[in-house]
Amino acid sequence: MATALPTASILERYHEAFPKSYQRYQEAQTLFPSGVTHDMRYIEPFPVYIDRAKGSRKWTIEGHELIDLWSGHGALILGHAPDGVVSAVQQQMARGTHLGGCHELEIAWGKQVLRMLPGAERIRFTGTGTEATLMALRLCRLYTGRPKFLKFAGHFHGWHDFVAPAADPPYEQPVVPGIVDEVARNTVTIPPNDIELLERTLASDPQIGALILEPTGGHWGAVPIRGEFLRAVRELTRKYGQVLIFDEVITGFRVSPGGAQTYYGIQPDLTTMAKILAGGLPGGALAGSAEILDQIAFRPGKPKMRHPGTFNANPLSAAAGIATLREVETGTPTAHANRIASLIRNQLNEQFNDRGWNWTAYGDFSMVRLTTNDDGPRPSITAGDCDGHIPFGGDLNRLDGPKNTKLIHAFRQAMVLRGVDLPGLAGMTTAAHTESDVATIVAAVVGAIEDLQADGLTA
Repeated sequence: MATALPTASILERYHEAFPKSYQRYQEAQTLFPSGVTHDMRYIEPFPVYIDRAKGSRKWTIEGHELIDLWSGHGALILGHAPDGVVSAVQQQMARGTHLGGCHELEIAWGKQVLRMLPGAERIRFTGTGTEATLMALRLCRLYTGRPKFLKFAGHFHGWHDFVAPAADPPYEQPVVPGIVDEVARNTVTIPPNDIELLERTLASDPQIGALILEPTGGHWGAVPIRGEFLRAVRELTRKYGQVLIFDEVITGFRVSPGGAQTYYGIQPDLTTMAKILAGGLPGGALAGSAEILDQIAFRPGKPKMRHPGTFNANPLSAAAGIATLREVETGTPTAHANRIASLIRNQLNEQFNDRGWNWTAYGDFSMVRLTTNDDGPRPSITAGDCDGHIPFGGDLNRLDGPKNTKLIHAFRQAMVLRGVDLPGLAGMTTAAHTESDVATIVAAVVGAIEDLQADGLTA
């Protein structure tokens, strides 16, 4: 039975529900470009402002309760403010936030990470994931003596100059404002999941010294990558002599306790991490081959990569990271988050199939993505991880190309009005989400699509 449709438009109801957020946004526009502090937080006509969060929930400054699928931009796996992490940070806060020197927590944190990444031999902490990928690529240039690296279109590795080309559509025009040609020409970009093209590219350009990728696909798995392709990438980089970098900033400790590399049984040369690594606080790291990472070491007579960083291995981040990873290491949090996401995807597809809608829910592990205009084969409603339907045959531009921003903004508004905060058409689950949350999320998506239809908005 269809739900009763509201008479007021989505936009009218949104303005009525969040008047305080509207006022805050007017103030923010006098401070920040476009009034936001992160591109993803931009939403027309204004974002909602969050006051507090706990578990799978957060509350706006108006007092509205929302089920959260942002999951801290992917940084949270235990949910918001887990008691053990809060306690660890509070205890360290009283002992000092920046000790200006080495401390025991950095050793414990490093040991914890290397135990969970069995093939990694050394680790160096950074302030962010962007810093970790920047370090990885610079070390690769030192190690190989080759200036270029290869990345896949749509894969996001931070916002520094080397990795920005082809991170976002349109992919046929990879020029990025503010990045000089001399830098951009050392970034070789090809579409994902084309192993023949990859081999031709690596074989034909001996200046490529490294390959970096997101092992479940760029932009939270918009174009999924799976085991067969990853294994082929590992073989080709060994064959042609490139350093293989897994960017596990999102997938690290989310796909499995040891990340995507452990799940798929593939050993990269280097791994970049952030987000869950630091338990929801700022922090990143690079781990992997001792031979490569030791180029940071003080070695008389040998080149050294300098690496300062005021907040490297910050004790607050270390405390949060240790507390989080000790729970993740049990395997329970990731398994639960993955199961909840699978329930959401399959129940949504059941609803879409029953209604004859050409929407599709897809994704792997704890990622949930939605796409429209999928008139191909309908997905299974019992799919698990890494065997679910990939819409449009994995076509990069249809899955991760230019977006219908009007539809996405309206959909986000409608979802928030129905008690779910979903960042656009994709989100992630945590260990704090429940089967009751699943029912609410599925009903909210169905209702939001009906709201779009009532407003005459189509994909």
